[in-house]
Amino acid sequence: MSKIAILFSGGLDCSLIARVSHELLPCHETIDLLNVAFENPRIHNNISSPFETCPDRITGHQSVEELRRVCPNRTWRFVEIDVPYSETIENRQTIIELMKPHNTEMDLSIALALYFAARGIGKVQDAGTATRSAYRTPARVLLSGLGADELFGGYQRHATAFARSHFEGLLDELNLDISRIGKRNLGRDDRVISHWGREVRYPYLDETLFAWAMATPVWQKCGFWTSEWPHTDGKSKANFLEPGKKLLRLLACKLGMQQVANEKKRAVGSMT
Repeated sequence: MSKIAILFSGGLDCSLIARVSHELLPCHETIDLLNVAFENPRIHNNISSPFETCPDRITGHQSVEELRRVCPNRTWRFVEIDVPYSETIENRQTIIELMKPHNTEMDLSIALALYFAARGIGKVQDAGTATRSAYRTPARVLLSGLGADELFGGYQRHATAFARSHFEGLLDELNLDISRIGKRNLGRDDRVISHWGREVRYPYLDETLFAWAMATPVWQKCGFWTSEWPHTDGKSKANFLEPGKKLLRLLACKLGMQQVANEKKRAVGSMT
């Protein structure tokens, strides 16, 4: 029985949480990876499998396969949470009420993904077969990657701030994001997730890690002053990392997650 589940888009932040969780938990404990995909009728008309074409589903599959290669002794349960458009509409008003006083389309997009992930109902592929069985995660605690972008410079606006005002502008933007993360994110996310009787934890906002990240010079956390940061993979071929969240990307490389390290930033809750 899984004790924890990870809100898992397959991106850098959540994949690192999964990778580090492997180091901390006994190998016999299964880790659930909750991956949400939405049907969008504007895009998915006449597509037989709309959920498999969603960006989060594609990166989710890629990242869990890398986790399985790097950590073969762990059972990674990839939970496919498919949300038809009709179900999105049916639950929309409930989610709007839960996320109040937030009322933007971005808030709704994020809240939709969190709502269905926290419900925890999806399908998992049976071992050794192509069959998928219904599954509901028993985990009461969910891990979220929130805070990584704010601490380590993961948003495009951070690159823009540096381009406009160099280090001073970048630091101002990072400090603004950190100062408003409670009001802007934490309350909304907690209300939506706790609706299903689950609790969320934020490893990147751990007090010790948070204090260390805030004390670390910004040029060690991200690299907007150069377009690409070189690293070397296991085959000694030159590759390049995006400058956003440089430190986390280098950590992913060190932990054997080369593909994850190169994953490009994408917004939470994309319905495309």
